[in-house]
Amino acid sequence: MRFSDGFLEEIRQRLPISQVVGEHVLWDKRKSQPSRGDYWACCPFHGEKSPSFHADDRRGIYHCFGCGVSGDHFRFLTERAGMSFPEAVEKLAGMAGLPMPARDQREAEADASRRTLYDVMDIAAAYYQAALQNNIGARARGYLQGRGVTPAAIARFRIGFAPESANGLKEHLAANGVSAADMDAAGLVVKRDDQPMAYDRFRNRVMFPIMDFRGRVIAFGGRAMAADVPAKYLNSPETALFHKRMTLYNGQAAREAARTNKPVIVVEGYLDVIAAVMAGFEGTVAPLGTALTEEHLQLLWRMADVPILCFDGDGAGQRAAARAAELVLPFLQPGRSVRIATLPEGQDPDDLIKAEGSAAFGAVIEAARSLSDTLWSLETGGSVPETPEARAALEARLKARANAIAEPSVRRHYMQAFDERLSAFFAPVRASRIDAGRQGGRGTGQRQPSLQGSRGSPKLVVSDTLRNSRLMKPGRSLDVTPREAVIITSLINHPGLAEQRLEHLAALDLPSPVARTLLSSLLDLVARDHDITAAALSEALGARGFGETIAKMRESLSRQGVWQLGAGTADEDAETGLKHALALHYKSVELNKALKAAEVALGVDPSEETFERLRDIQNQITTVEGTEALIEGFGSLSGRATRSF
Repeated sequence: MRFSDGFLEEIRQRLPISQVVGEHVLWDKRKSQPSRGDYWACCPFHGEKSPSFHADDRRGIYHCFGCGVSGDHFRFLTERAGMSFPEAVEKLAGMAGLPMPARDQREAEADASRRTLYDVMDIAAAYYQAALQNNIGARARGYLQGRGVTPAAIARFRIGFAPESANGLKEHLAANGVSAADMDAAGLVVKRDDQPMAYDRFRNRVMFPIMDFRGRVIAFGGRAMAADVPAKYLNSPETALFHKRMTLYNGQAAREAARTNKPVIVVEGYLDVIAAVMAGFEGTVAPLGTALTEEHLQLLWRMADVPILCFDGDGAGQRAAARAAELVLPFLQPGRSVRIATLPEGQDPDDLIKAEGSAAFGAVIEAARSLSDTLWSLETGGSVPETPEARAALEARLKARANAIAEPSVRRHYMQAFDERLSAFFAPVRASRIDAGRQGGRGTGQRQPSLQGSRGSPKLVVSDTLRNSRLMKPGRSLDVTPREAVIITSLINHPGLAEQRLEHLAALDLPSPVARTLLSSLLDLVARDHDITAAALSEALGARGFGETIAKMRESLSRQGVWQLGAGTADEDAETGLKHALALHYKSVELNKALKAAEVALGVDPSEETFERLRDIQNQITTVEGTEALIEGFGSLSGRATRSF
């Protein structure tokens, strides 16, 4: 029995190859990265002691770097399990929840027809390309030149021109043996009720071939050269080859770029894609005459865990970003999301690159915000709600956003993130309603908090220690605290310490954004190469743009006399210092959460018991702050002030 290409592809799409292979191997937990669809194991085809067999869910293939075997879902079962091809298809269809197709001669004929249509579309593309280079395409060439499209880009994207003639393409196809039925099935001709003869669908248009993920032409997009036509851009209709909800312009090249860790970027139109690709952003794609769909999103996630959606900075762009966020939320998974990039108002990628160069577009992509940040901005608009009702409405909207997420753990973390932001966001409102007062201490010269206000109600006074504590001010955008510096520097100098505790460190929530990003890159490098040396790790991090941050950390720790700075420190001593710094981190996180809860409780119940609870947390923070000095002065009890950089 012959199976259609569509049926086999649907099995591949539905079934991660790691699930198929996983029934026959034991994945290496240290080297595998499930969130990226990246799995390693000892090869099931030859004996080995260290894992060199790789399965890639994004690409749907396996490969052994030891013996060289490779293939897809079906080949694995035929070669490893000894199944026939039909047996392998039947087993995988069952795993994917797909019924086996009936033996249908019509389906076989449709498959043959589709193969014929690919040939028809390629003939049409070649015709349009030749027309662009002919005298008849002079005006179209002038248009492309004016838009900054170079000859190299024209060749790379197979750009062409559809002449004004109503029968030019039709006659060319007929001369090459293409039937009228195939012309119609490919969407290249169109009929009117008042005209018995079909004529060319595309006329007097610059033509952009649309290709599938195998590089085959499946449709066209045409940009009108005349100003008085109803549609400036016209796409092929839906055909057996082309389904616009499941197609991305430049999808094939973007998938190849993603394999070399280049960003996957979604823009709006053909010329935006072409400008970005020619500026070095090969992973740029665009939907085709439709907003982003669920099918597009799944295609993007097969290329990259966190693709970047690029929108204009005007009102329409923000509305498009809001619609995209609503689409994405239900499908979020651990490690799988999107980032949102906002262009300068009034400019699209093509305009920006032409006016300011690739660096300007690169800066926009680099500044892309997380989905949670974007949602927060969309809902708050940067202003604090004035009334309790308005604050409750904001909280309800954010809760509804989080509840739209189907995956429980991601939904929980969004809830937590929004709760923490709301607590910090409304803190100025609470603070403005709590009168500060101080009462002179007796005998100590220290200020003591007063519980009694003018009306006999408890009042909160924050001590200088708490007010100046870093626990009250976590995560300033460019800061790396000394404790974070000790943790990260220890791991850079002793990569083995990171390799031993990859999972625990991956879950470490450092307060500083720079520190979080640096730690993530460090763990990524160690996971890729378990035997990486300190020198190689430092060099690789520098190549990723962290050289200046690492140098500042080393300089700061050197001034403070911290011994973890020395790469020659024994692993046991470095591990002791690392454990000490991690213990302080976990304690500070715990206290920070307790402090926020105590603040909220005090606003609801301003009793002496509640205040005593907050004061107890203050004392614990003071103790932790004193312990921090042990890191900064390493053994010194001088209590030098902490420094950030």
